Amino acid sequence: MNKNQEKLVPIFLVIATFALTILRFLWNEKGRVNPDSIRFMRTSKVFPEIDNTTTPLGYPLSLKFLTFFGFDEFWASKAIGLLAYLFLVFFAWKKKFYWKEIILVGGLFSFVSIFSYTMSEALILPFILLFLYVSHQIITEKITGSAALIYLSFVLIALYNIRYPALFIMFGTGLFGILHFRKKYARTFIYAGIIGLIFVISYKFLFIDRFNKNYVDSFLEIGLHPTSKLVRELFSGLTTVFNPFIHILDPAGGRINYAIMGVGLVNILLIIFLFLKNTLTESEKFFLMIGFVGILCSYFIQYFYSVNALDYRLLAPFSLPIWMVYFKKLRTILGSYTYAVTILSLMSGFIFTWLARGNYLENRQQITRFLQSEKLENGRINFFLEDEEDLQKIRIAELISTVNPNLKLTFKSNDTLRKNTLTKYKVLRKIKIDKNQFQ
Repeated sequence: MNKNQEKLVPIFLVIATFALTILRFLWNEKGRVNPDSIRFMRTSKVFPEIDNTTTPLGYPLSLKFLTFFGFDEFWASKAIGLLAYLFLVFFAWKKKFYWKEIILVGGLFSFVSIFSYTMSEALILPFILLFLYVSHQIITEKITGSAALIYLSFVLIALYNIRYPALFIMFGTGLFGILHFRKKYARTFIYAGIIGLIFVISYKFLFIDRFNKNYVDSFLEIGLHPTSKLVRELFSGLTTVFNPFIHILDPAGGRINYAIMGVGLVNILLIIFLFLKNTLTESEKFFLMIGFVGILCSYFIQYFYSVNALDYRLLAPFSLPIWMVYFKKLRTILGSYTYAVTILSLMSGFIFTWLARGNYLENRQQITRFLQSEKLENGRINFFLEDEEDLQKIRIAELISTVNPNLKLTFKSNDTLRKNTLTKYKVLRKIKIDKNQFQ
């Protein structure tokens, strides 16, 4: 590959990643949302009323901000995903900070899926990159003194206001300072971690307790899952997170899952080999420490905090720095051929998206007409479920929330007597929804 071709490949990958991100939510029957998305969009819709402390306000307020420019909450979430990706690329290019690596990582199908999702991981990734950049500047002594402490503390607090797992990053930051206590920058990392922890404690008493006094009691439960289950989930989670091509297992099981996890396992072994074989800079050691600490903390917190099984989405803030260092080391061996990994990932993503396609735009039109006929396009909607695990029913609620975000799930059968309570039967007797072919 000559120099001109090598310059064009990154541009091609950026365009291809941007395009596939759009196709990822348009070729989906419900626009890539999930039950958490319902809560995000509703929180944004009803603000300044606070009806949710399960997640920080950073992402919902970002949605709210974009609604002032003519977006509704759903399309605002898609704009955030696209802008988040563009920020990563532009910031890395402008600062000459892992630019090629960011293009390689951002084009992986797992990250394309994140940018297309109505979830807060899309928003936190640019702040993760900013955090890594500030930390690198401090380690290399380009930022020192009080300015270093202010910048690092600010970005840690910003991260926590987007996702609570940023607490793990605060812990990793302080731990890095303790382990390198003889370095000039050590106290900056220790103090920033402490400042972050003070903010977390203050946030709990001043915000969470004010709006939901039972939050901690309702979410903490010792011995929530057995170790045997969590270890299996960790293995499947990591082998899909670090599979460059396919990041989702087939729910039906089968040999295909062994192949998916096998590719991920081989890649993990290659990652470990490259990290052990190559000399790591202080900044690279910090990046890897943040990633490893974040993954370990995400695992252990499952013993007493109810979260979904670890997957590419939940671990994205911690896998990003690992992917960045990995691709940097891989480029020293493969050079420009490293781009082939991301090209193949984008190709597999396009094929998967095409095969599993639905038609969100058509479904949105159907739901819009239905809500208008029921006079529910505005105001609160309740959607009745007997079981939160009933995916067929909850998909309809998710789709409705993309048109009217002021939706809450209810499990009380008495609520079905209300005019603003919908059920799967009430919706599907009047409209037809285009389903994902793999449902």
